[in-house]
Amino acid sequence: MVDNPVLQVRNLHTYIGSPRGVVQAVDGVSFDVAASEAFGVVGESGSGKSVMARAIMGLMPTHASLTGEVYFQGRDLLALRQKEREEVWGKQIAMVFQDPGRSLNPVVRIERQLTEGIRRHLGLSRSEAHGRALTLLREVGVPDPEQRLRNYPHELSGGMRQRVMIAIALACEPDLLIADEPTTALDVTIQRQILDLLRKVQTERGMSLMLISHDLAVVAGRTDRVAVMYAGKMAEVGSTREVFNAPRHRYTHALLGATPTIDHERHTPLNLIAGSLPSPTDPPAGCRFAPRCEAAVAECSEHGPKMTAMGRDHQFACMNPTSAHTLSAVGGTPGGR
Repeated sequence: MVDNPVLQVRNLHTYIGSPRGVVQAVDGVSFDVAASEAFGVVGESGSGKSVMARAIMGLMPTHASLTGEVYFQGRDLLALRQKEREEVWGKQIAMVFQDPGRSLNPVVRIERQLTEGIRRHLGLSRSEAHGRALTLLREVGVPDPEQRLRNYPHELSGGMRQRVMIAIALACEPDLLIADEPTTALDVTIQRQILDLLRKVQTERGMSLMLISHDLAVVAGRTDRVAVMYAGKMAEVGSTREVFNAPRHRYTHALLGATPTIDHERHTPLNLIAGSLPSPTDPPAGCRFAPRCEAAVAECSEHGPKMTAMGRDHQFACMNPTSAHTLSAVGGTPGGR
């Protein structure tokens, strides 16, 4: 799919047992992330984005069923034992979670949480790890880092806690950073600061970034390529500029149409996508978006659409694709570095 991939996901399935039945959270997902690339993953809440990220990291519960292949730098992560995975976490792949308030240990000072991985993976002394922790906090824009190292998480604001989480993720110079809804529960101004920070450190360090969000504006100007997920499946994958400016899948087109733009007339209703996501324990046959799609035909509900290539780097799974659609403004110019 791409040249020089650092991450290759092939036919990933993640099924989780529940009292209501088996949840098909991720169902046959495939994509690549290139070295030094910013890759976005978007879709409604419940589409399987976060579960997919946790499956890649090997953070799923023991009762979950994972099949498929996840190659990181040629190594199948799903085939690793727990101890081998722990050597990959932090040092090669790191993750920034949705809620820093729940991700940080509330009874442990920031310094210990920041230096544990540094000392384990890089073999630095206590004083060397302390110095590196100060440098990392400065890099992510934390004021008075010496004092912050002595603080507990509850003594920091939400934005500061997320900056600390980013510093922890960057501590061991990973090759891939997965940011799963990193701006959840933050106000708009802080959201932009965190997103700009992620893009800045990604480009400066030359690492790969997977940015997961339900908000199209978040990925519009901060990623090189984007994947659109719906009900556990990939709907469309391609360059951010091409997918946003000329979407082919009806779901991508509907998402863009439901997004407010700067020139949207006041007091006029937004275009809504009728219905809701299908039950993950009983998804419809064929295209899972068909029950909500205004352009669906009988064949859509009978046969599962396969990925169709359009050019070198644009794929979509739709039997009745849309024609070109122009995006006027969703968070700025899509795909811009």
